[in-house]
Amino acid sequence: MAYPLGKKSPRRRAFPAGGLLVLLAGLSAPAPGLAQGVIEEWSHVQVPPPPPLVKVTLDAGSTALLVLDLATQTCNATQRPRCIAMLPRVKALLAHARAKGMFVVYTLGAASTPADILPDVAMRGGEPVVTAPPDKFAGTDLDAILKAKGIKTAVVVGAAAHGAVLHTAAGAAFRGYDVVVPVDGMASETAYAEQYVAWDLVNAPRLADRVKLTRTDWID
Repeated sequence: MAYPLGKKSPRRRAFPAGGLLVLLAGLSAPAPGLAQGVIEEWSHVQVPPPPPLVKVTLDAGSTALLVLDLATQTCNATQRPRCIAMLPRVKALLAHARAKGMFVVYTLGAASTPADILPDVAMRGGEPVVTAPPDKFAGTDLDAILKAKGIKTAVVVGAAAHGAVLHTAAGAAFRGYDVVVPVDGMASETAYAEQYVAWDLVNAPRLADRVKLTRTDWID
């Protein structure tokens, strides 16, 4: 820029040695306290305390037990040994539910048929089965089946915790059902998946108001 004769150009402020680099570094640095993202923080994340489990007494006439995907393709010793380990508890819950007169509904993944349901938790004649992706309400008549029986509460067990159990429990809650999930009746490949599902079910928006966590032997 040219200046008139007799005028001096403004004196330029000099940065101290290294000052420009310090300024640029400061502009690019995040504000104190702002997270870099959960991946960068992964090893420092504190595990929250376990959510409480509660004993529940249910009205058998308005309660359905949803048994999700306990078939050879989705509950086996190779991929989900934790699922095989929980079968005796689900078997006992099934016997209790049937003795009380609860409505029992089975679900399967697309690759399974009723013949693939594991013998320990086998269906009985007249109990309905729906086949669907992880959210068993999606594209099925499950909601209509439950409403036709006057169901208000759904007890959800099965595999996988982070798949069918999470999405079907959420789907039930979003449709206005009260939901009970026994944490010892849902299984995944790892304990971590079961842990985060248990936390999410009682902390996520809208789920926290509808979902209770319990144990299979705490349901009456």
